[in-house]
Amino acid sequence: MATIDSLKHALRQAATATTPSSTTHPLSEVEYSAGFHAFRHGFGEKTYEDFVVPQLSVSLAPLMNSRPRVSVLEIGTGPKSVLGELPESQRRKIGKYAAFEPRDSAASALEHWVSSSGEPDADSPFPCLDCPPKVTRLPFAADMSGECVKDKYDIVLFCHSMYGMKQRRGVVERALDMLVEQPLEGVVVVVHREGLHLDGLVCHRTMSFPTGSVSVPNDDGALDSFSRFLVGFSIADTSDDERVRREWRKLCRSLGHPGEHEGDYLMFRAPEVIITFTRHARALPALLSGVPRAQDSESRILKNAKARLVHPAAVVRPTDIKHIQHCVRWAISHKVGLTVVGGGHGGHCLVPNVVAVDMSRFDSVCIFHPSATDLGPLVVAGAGAKTGDIINAAMAEGLSVPLGSRPSVGAGLWLQGGIGHLARLHGLACDAVVGAVLVSVGSESGGAVWTVGHVPVQHRPAGAVRPDCEDDMLWALKGAGTNFGIVVSVVFKTYPAPTYRVRHCITPLGNGLHAKEKLVSFDKLVASTLPRNSSADAYLYWDAGQLRLGVSTYETGQESPGLGPSIEAILGPPNTESRAVNSVDVFETEMYMSGMHGGHGGGKTSSFKRCVFLNDIGMPQMTEALLRAMETRSRPSPLCYLHLLHGGGAVGDVAADASAFGCRTWDFACVVTGVWPREQDGTGIARAAEQWVYDVVNDLLPLSAGAYGADLGPDPRDAALASTAFGPNIPLLARLKTTHDPFNVMAYACPLPAEPMEPRLIILVTGESGAGKDHCANIWASVFNTHVLGPPPARVVSISDAIKRDYAAAVGADPDRLLRDRAYKEEHRPSLTAFFQEQLRQRPRLAEEQFLRVVYGAAGVNVLLITGMRDEAPVATFSHLVPDSKVIEVRVQAAQSVRQARRGIRTSNIEDSSAVAASPLPEFTFANDADGDEGAKGFANQRLLPLVSKEMNQLADMVRTIPDFPRQGINFRHVLGIAQQPGGLSLCVSLWAHHFAGDWGHVHSLVCCEAGGFLFASSLATHVNKPLALIRKSGKLPPPTVSVFKSQSHISSFSTSSSSSCLGSPLEEGIEMEKDATPDGASVVVVDDVLATGKTLCSVLRLLTKAGVDAANVSVMVLAEFPVHRGRQALLQQGFGNVRVQSLLVLGGA
Repeated sequence: MATIDSLKHALRQAATATTPSSTTHPLSEVEYSAGFHAFRHGFGEKTYEDFVVPQLSVSLAPLMNSRPRVSVLEIGTGPKSVLGELPESQRRKIGKYAAFEPRDSAASALEHWVSSSGEPDADSPFPCLDCPPKVTRLPFAADMSGECVKDKYDIVLFCHSMYGMKQRRGVVERALDMLVEQPLEGVVVVVHREGLHLDGLVCHRTMSFPTGSVSVPNDDGALDSFSRFLVGFSIADTSDDERVRREWRKLCRSLGHPGEHEGDYLMFRAPEVIITFTRHARALPALLSGVPRAQDSESRILKNAKARLVHPAAVVRPTDIKHIQHCVRWAISHKVGLTVVGGGHGGHCLVPNVVAVDMSRFDSVCIFHPSATDLGPLVVAGAGAKTGDIINAAMAEGLSVPLGSRPSVGAGLWLQGGIGHLARLHGLACDAVVGAVLVSVGSESGGAVWTVGHVPVQHRPAGAVRPDCEDDMLWALKGAGTNFGIVVSVVFKTYPAPTYRVRHCITPLGNGLHAKEKLVSFDKLVASTLPRNSSADAYLYWDAGQLRLGVSTYETGQESPGLGPSIEAILGPPNTESRAVNSVDVFETEMYMSGMHGGHGGGKTSSFKRCVFLNDIGMPQMTEALLRAMETRSRPSPLCYLHLLHGGGAVGDVAADASAFGCRTWDFACVVTGVWPREQDGTGIARAAEQWVYDVVNDLLPLSAGAYGADLGPDPRDAALASTAFGPNIPLLARLKTTHDPFNVMAYACPLPAEPMEPRLIILVTGESGAGKDHCANIWASVFNTHVLGPPPARVVSISDAIKRDYAAAVGADPDRLLRDRAYKEEHRPSLTAFFQEQLRQRPRLAEEQFLRVVYGAAGVNVLLITGMRDEAPVATFSHLVPDSKVIEVRVQAAQSVRQARRGIRTSNIEDSSAVAASPLPEFTFANDADGDEGAKGFANQRLLPLVSKEMNQLADMVRTIPDFPRQGINFRHVLGIAQQPGGLSLCVSLWAHHFAGDWGHVHSLVCCEAGGFLFASSLATHVNKPLALIRKSGKLPPPTVSVFKSQSHISSFSTSSSSSCLGSPLEEGIEMEKDATPDGASVVVVDDVLATGKTLCSVLRLLTKAGVDAANVSVMVLAEFPVHRGRQALLQQGFGNVRVQSLLVLGGA
């Protein structure tokens, strides 16, 4: 199927060849309208519904969500705007609309379509316009000036309107000049066919739709209109025009593909892109001032055919780590993404209008022999080194590393898996990674140099630091390492260099039954029986009109007894003699390099690959799928083949969650390889081979154990594969991506799915053994499920179940009885507790890992109740891990006699090993001494259900998000703005009064600190009829006073960070209160707007202590809590863990 662009080129050539001397003229209004209709209608519903409209909505959402109204300028709109197909909530945001449409008929139709009185009207495309729409009947051009271009807009949109435009870069720059700059810079959005090249402009983000198509009715009139519209002209002479149109029809019918829907249609490929630009689009000089640019004459040879056809914004070639830091800081400050070029095999190492960082200068390879480590010799390889470089250097010292099977692949492979001939013996390449140096792309740490894992001191760059997230980063780098920063070097553990014995067997496959029998025999009698030091790779390919099965066996060490006879019994005598080769020469023994189709080496062919992991390839359903892929009619090129790399062994020894590479249990990695002659790069054959690969892997995916992430990128066809590429690790990877690449600098790496939606409310049900925690949790879940509308909103999960299963496996206990039989569990309780403590000693982050596994395992529920908690202060310990969820602790209490009876214990002086320390106060306590369910149900209705009420949702909706305030990278949540909303203050006060866990009758006064505390506490004090005790800056209150020093608040530290850094220490100020504002022994409630780092609250509590108020008599109520800053942990560390803290809202961001 030809592309629209290739068809356009062919039509123009045909016009020139048919009537070389004929005069052409631009399309008339009638011709243009007919062609536009055919073209726009030809895109059909699929391209617009599946790509243009949803992705346009996604592109505009951040800007639209940041302000109450937006202004839009649309260029070359036609009779209707695509904006009219956006969701109603976005269309209602459009308060000002203008357009440039040079054709009178289209302009008139547009004016009629968009006209609105400005009143809310569901039938209007933009029902909330603040002023009449303005349509300028002029073409938009780069050199425009005057009144028509003086206005500023939030959004400038080109939707399929750049065709035929000259100076496209200049046109985009003219649009950039018309963007507003405050409060958030606007965006220019371009919807165009794939291949738009705007030299030197850097895009904010780009999205592609490679499967887009245009369908045209196969009749003369429609083809004539369509062809004229594509070429942009018609022939002046009538007879010449008729001859040209006849040639055009022939071309359309020869290049088009029969349509798939009803009627006679012709289809053409029309890959689409949506590119967004901001005012930073012209920021390339700022980058190039600090890092060398790769000149075209010295550009490295890219192995990937798709990448060779791409025009990036620029390719920079850093020679020093400071250059890489400059690239990252530039990308963060200008809100753009980067790609990284390592070995050049990835199809996404270059992306149009995106800057690529070529790491080829970081190609050193060092062998390091540590004197005091159990790791043995190490290889330190720069991220620009190739696999062959590493193997050569290692082999010179009798060592090897289990890398991939091609010498030219680079760091992208090592960091995302790396399947080679030593995988069954030593594991994947990423399993050999013990350390790395990388440049961080995080918000606070962006541009910092991190060392993670074991990096020899000689190879640590000056100024490098070990981040707090070191364990997470090393875990993520081992399987998903292209997503979290720019890796500078990798440290590998090594193994003795092997000698390989290699042999090849090739046998023709007959009919379907014969072919299936051969595959079954290969799977059962060869691949499943080989020892770990041997592997057997298989190839399914066509040669000389015959489907063939090729098998290559690789043995290290002593030759396995019986290996040769077993292969010969299935495939016949080997085609080559067994020969011994070293770790370098083994690369050239690959069958596809020399034994298939005359050899794919030497640059004669190009290829496109995707890989899925398979088990039981002899299973009937699997053999049918494999052979179906190789049917002659399905392959676009006779060179396409399937490569089955042998797995198992050491690959599966590593637990799925021990590294980011989570697909561990597979027999074969099936590499589906589309191949075509290199001279056909970019042609229909190449595109058909690429699509064949996707068709085959999608056919195999339901039968597979997952997909291989190393090949995957931003192509939307990769999304479904990426969702299976990391096994159980996707939730944690998604969270790490959100945390450590918040600006999506590495946007074009293997796509990680969005972070799973965390539950709105997480209830940690704690208490002593026998108190009835599980019983209460199940009752409370049933109350939520009964009273909250929507899908099942509540679920109960025991966090201790996983450790019980691990304990059972270790000691031979019955896991089912441990989970369900109370008496059996009591027998094992002491040893189970000891086992857990030992596991915690060996894995200090075990508790966090278990908590996150439980939370993300319940993604999609609204309320999650977790039992089995053994942590002293669980909210302070875990809430920062789920910053968008409200986490509370409910402690279930019961008398000792009741607990003992429930546990079946008659002795009254038994020690309770599971008791939770009582000092840190929970949000609520529930006395569960009585039998029956009524007490627990009443508690749920009174205390728990209100936490997810519509009033609470209404309050949360009043908090606006302000991007890049008070500095870039901060999404400021405007909590004080609630008071500016109608009814906001009264709603807040009402919720506070109802949610207070204490007794208002026992409260003497409300304590508040300026300025947010004054605002909210005064209203609450009036509501509950309590006096205020004011805390102000020192010197603001009359004596006698008590005072303490207070560090800056979280937000204040941002606004004065530069001056603070100059002083060398955080700024402090004194705060004070009147000495007699609260009598000794009084109970008080501290009211404030925000709890973030806890610095202000700790100072207030110190002040109250100094004023004679016991911390045990203090409660705290805040409007909004930001758990990511760990304010509760600060309270615990400062000795205020026994202060009960309640927050109405929990918010992510600053």
